[in-house]
Amino acid sequence: MCRNIRTLHNFDPPATHDEVHAAALQYVRKVSGTTKPSAANQAAFEEAVHEIAHITRHLLEAMVTTAPPKNREEEAIKAKARSEKRFARA
Repeated sequence: MCRNIRTLHNFDPPATHDEVHAAALQYVRKVSGTTKPSAANQAAFEEAVHEIAHITRHLLEAMVTTAPPKNREEEAIKAKARSEKRFARA
């Protein structure tokens, strides 16, 4: 599940609210062991996603780097090439 969490730091443009929320959702799903919580746990699940997204946004805003920002399209091309190489059939 957590393999779907993408690196969000040092991109131009910066990570969107939706990207941060998706990463937080994946994290909470992994930690809780469920993709859809029961009605009894729904509020706690949603609050955890909200809080983790909030903290993630603060982390991303506070981090500094001297590296040039990464390009999303170039990173997607690299990831696709890695995937093709990894799952290539012999």
